[in-house]
Amino acid sequence: MKVPPVKGTRDFYPPQMAIRNYIVDGWKAASLRNGFEEYDGPIFEYLKMYQIKSGDEIVEQLFNFTDRGDRKLAIRPEITPTLARMVNQQINSLPRPIKWFSVPRLCRAERPQKGRLREFFQWNIDIIGIDDVLADAEVIFTAINYLQATGLTADDIVVKISSRKMLAAILKEIGIKEKDLESIYTILDKRAKVPDDAFEEMLAEKISDADIRQKVTQLMAAESIDSLSDIVSLSDKANESVDELKKLFQLLETMGVTDFCKFDITIVRGLAYYTGIVFEIYDKQSQLRAIGGGGRYDNLLKQFGGPQVSATGFGIGDCVLGILLEEKGLLDGKENNRQIDYFVACADKQFAKNALEITTKIRRAGFSASFSYKATGLGKQLKQASAENAKKAIIIGEEFEKNQLAVKDLESGDQTLVDIDKFFSQL
Repeated sequence: MKVPPVKGTRDFYPPQMAIRNYIVDGWKAASLRNGFEEYDGPIFEYLKMYQIKSGDEIVEQLFNFTDRGDRKLAIRPEITPTLARMVNQQINSLPRPIKWFSVPRLCRAERPQKGRLREFFQWNIDIIGIDDVLADAEVIFTAINYLQATGLTADDIVVKISSRKMLAAILKEIGIKEKDLESIYTILDKRAKVPDDAFEEMLAEKISDADIRQKVTQLMAAESIDSLSDIVSLSDKANESVDELKKLFQLLETMGVTDFCKFDITIVRGLAYYTGIVFEIYDKQSQLRAIGGGGRYDNLLKQFGGPQVSATGFGIGDCVLGILLEEKGLLDGKENNRQIDYFVACADKQFAKNALEITTKIRRAGFSASFSYKATGLGKQLKQASAENAKKAIIIGEEFEKNQLAVKDLESGDQTLVDIDKFFSQL
């Protein structure tokens, strides 16, 4: 009986693995050039960790189990709680700012659909210990810096930016009570994802006052930061958040990425732990789910038993990103990026042992090398060399008895005889 992969998971054959490595290697390169250090944690944690961050309803979205010690555990659906736990354990010895990144394999018990699987990889960037919008600007820049490196442009993607702190202040000014904010956020987070009448219906269920509802609807239609004051009289706290947003856009302009960014008040981020700047990254045509998103979360470490420490970060998954890169033709050729330095061929089977010796010596010198397992003709071996995308072929023939090798450049076709000792001394 043939056993298929579990629904919502993927098999990575070499071509798919090459694409996965291309994406992950790009994430790591962008992280390192922007000054982040890599970390990781266990694949499963205590279930309580995810309940602390996201509430008890998260349990149905996880793969959770009880182990032989009667401990309730869960396979990680995200890595931010692990980050908070790890930082809290060494909070007094870690130098500030803490700039960490991770590329974990994550699992969520969701219904598989386009761009959303039960198992996926996610790039996480976090800056902890900096209570300044400059840190928010840096994480946004890092995300854009990577996306640009793949070939995506401002015509392909957009970073939609808002502020939970600003939204909270304005909603209170309109008449929304503090205790109702979280449930309102959940509705507002769906604004761009549902038809107008469905949104109005959800809003009416939560807000009975028609005037307040109208103000909220007008607020969610604001197209610029400056237009907010035309909709509602801004309190000092709201103005402070507006100024913070304006400063963020000024910093992004200094960084040269404002053509990728726009203000969008409908970006709320449904999770309760966001406290300030929030953002989501989309394809420009809005045909796909969010490529990634993040924001400021200044209370999370305290929720996990640590001190009150500022933090901001983002996550980008590989599923939607992979779909977008493929649609834009930016993965063409990436599924076959294997390349070896040398293919060692022998003109006669009597030199097979010598070919193996040369191959081994090349590998020990730190270079990649391959050879043919079968005693085939030289032409077939060179064809195999091309199929394996070798840069050069080493041909062992009669000249070997004179301590010489033929080195053939497989791109140009040029071939030269080289003394064996000289060849290895110049490697």
